Amino acid sequence: MGLFRGLSQIGSTFCVFYVLGLILNQALICHGGTTSNFVREVEKSIDMPLDSDVFSVPPGYNAPQQVHITQGDHEGKAMIVSWVTMEEPGSDKVVYWREKSKDKRSAKGKMSKYKYHNYTSGYIHHCTLRNLKYDTKYYYEVGVGQTPRTFWFKTPPKVGPDVPYTFGLIGDLGQSYDSNSTLTHYEQNPVKGQAVLFVGDLSYADNYPNHDNRRWDSWARFVERSVAYQPWIWTAGNHEIDFAPEIGETKPFKPFKNRYRTPYRASNSTAPFWYSIKRGPAYIIVLSTYSAYGKYTPQYKWLEEELPKVDRSETPWLIVLVHSPWYNSYNYHYMEGESMRVMYEPWFVEHKVDIVFAGHVHAYERSKRISNIGYTIVNGECRPVEDQSAPVYITIGDGGNLEGLATNMTQPQPFYSAFREASFGHAILDIKNRTHAFYSWHRNQDGSAVKADSMWFFNRFWHPVAETSSAVI
Repeated sequence: MGLFRGLSQIGSTFCVFYVLGLILNQALICHGGTTSNFVREVEKSIDMPLDSDVFSVPPGYNAPQQVHITQGDHEGKAMIVSWVTMEEPGSDKVVYWREKSKDKRSAKGKMSKYKYHNYTSGYIHHCTLRNLKYDTKYYYEVGVGQTPRTFWFKTPPKVGPDVPYTFGLIGDLGQSYDSNSTLTHYEQNPVKGQAVLFVGDLSYADNYPNHDNRRWDSWARFVERSVAYQPWIWTAGNHEIDFAPEIGETKPFKPFKNRYRTPYRASNSTAPFWYSIKRGPAYIIVLSTYSAYGKYTPQYKWLEEELPKVDRSETPWLIVLVHSPWYNSYNYHYMEGESMRVMYEPWFVEHKVDIVFAGHVHAYERSKRISNIGYTIVNGECRPVEDQSAPVYITIGDGGNLEGLATNMTQPQPFYSAFREASFGHAILDIKNRTHAFYSWHRNQDGSAVKADSMWFFNRFWHPVAETSSAVI
């Protein structure tokens, strides 16, 4: 009996240790970062009505409206100015001059219109101002000869490794009351963005019957207060596709392509949805989730040739914009970016991309530096691992659109997810020099100076050491 009692005790002890081992093993596998405990009111996002003051039409006959600018070349010495006139074409000329200069110059643009189902656009103008001087404030006037309107912008500093530059980050904005809060919060941030990296999904006009294109007009009037004064760098999202064969609209991206220009030819791209620019110390690569990206496609060939061109001694910060996130621990759009990740992630690790910004998921999330590139059909190794040569992946699809927040998260939080929160907001990337950049995310409910999540980024090429972060939860 003593022998059996001893064996029983040994067996019980073994079982206890076995169970503890399983628990510890699961803790190691599933140990994630921080899921914010911030509690916000649960309420549906509602679009602002078309008679809201933020959508108001500027006074005067045929007054230019929906004015917006974006970078017009690869180096930052050109600006594309776009606007719409409604009553008649009007002038396609832009008059511009340097601050404190009486020397006024002019550039001639091009005008077009488009039809979408039962909607006909206004007269859409695009004009590129070239050979601008770096780090210079310019005024520009549109509506020449009728109802002129004057705006201004500042060109970036000359491209260089230690030039400070500050980017704003906004995605999935829409035109709801929350959208207005996001844009206002960005404008009030004491750290002023000099250009916005916009990660896709602009107007959400396709959520209306027949893709009501009046909502493209209202959105452009809404954001004019920012994008007429600083360039927004455009990424195309799924809400820009506007593919609707049921109403006879079979040309993807028709409204977006007619209304918004990108300098894609300057980087030898064959389409406006993927391209690159240099701006200050940063090399920005914009990719298209909703254009073909498999092997042998134009986008694949372009990116394959583009990444080796990046000179980190000139532009040390390598940043990628894409709409659908590759690492996403929310149960919304889950793994939609997986096939693109499989195609391009090895290149991102090889070329030491610093940060990848995405939208699409209407919430906020920041990853650790991770990669998942070890898989082969033979070894079966398909698990993310920490990798100091890999990017940090940030989802910033929290602009405030009418579809509301993504609140359903996968549980437990995966280890690669450093911080996540379902709130609307914006972010700031403040590049200091070739080695350091300070990043912060700002939820709409906080004061303009409050950082709900932040971290110092260390450049992967010049200072590839591990980073730490902090969050207000």
